[in-house]
Amino acid sequence: MPTQIRKTKRPAIRLRAAAAVSAAAALALPLTGCTTLHTTAPSAARAHAAAGAQAKFGTVDCRKAKCIALTFDAGPSEHSARLLDILKEKQVPATFFLLGKRHIEKYPELVKRMAAEGHEVASHTWDHKILTRITPEQIREELKKPNDAIEKLTGHKPTLMRPPQGRTNDTVHKISRELGLAEVLWSVTAKDYQTSDPKLIQKRVLEQSSRDGIILLHDLYPGTVPAVPGIIDALKKRGYVFVTVPQLLAPAKAKPGTVYRP
Repeated sequence: MPTQIRKTKRPAIRLRAAAAVSAAAALALPLTGCTTLHTTAPSAARAHAAAGAQAKFGTVDCRKAKCIALTFDAGPSEHSARLLDILKEKQVPATFFLLGKRHIEKYPELVKRMAAEGHEVASHTWDHKILTRITPEQIREELKKPNDAIEKLTGHKPTLMRPPQGRTNDTVHKISRELGLAEVLWSVTAKDYQTSDPKLIQKRVLEQSSRDGIILLHDLYPGTVPAVPGIIDALKKRGYVFVTVPQLLAPAKAKPGTVYRP
């Protein structure tokens, strides 16, 4: 898959970014093996929540409001501080699916800031390995290492993860369940690995957005963060309320081993 990545004097980082870009194309690809992917929509999760279930809505109840979730993969990066400034200014919560190697370990203060400012901090694995292509022991390591690193920095262990390329199977479900992780896919992709044009990124997001949508963006690409203010403003004008993924599911709680996708 062709990509447009800024030149850097650090080849290892460039290669790591290139590995991350493939995530947004994954829903168009078949899963490896014979696993049939069963997913749960946010609306179905809410509808099947136990009677009288209580959850922290904040000021939003997505059973009534027109909710949408903004999510970012493969950070933190050099652009994440600016993104957090924008989200704070716009009063919009997001969900961050973070990579460990060269990301969490490089920008620990940004991880702390994400949690402190009310965003959901989740896992995108440690080293962006395709989970369906590695052994159960390797899967467990890819998921456990970022969990431990995030908990050490924020005081909270993640309950959500996003598999690289969206690739998952029964083995991944089983290990995710053991580690207390639900899997979160997406319904909107800007393919921001293909372009550095913020206007095109914004256009792609707005064309695909709908109620209960989960938007996938990558804050490590130069065109993405500049597109975010326009995306937020346009969707707010359409009546959308931005929430984290847990808020989107509430009053249900994310169930470990379950795959969520609108």
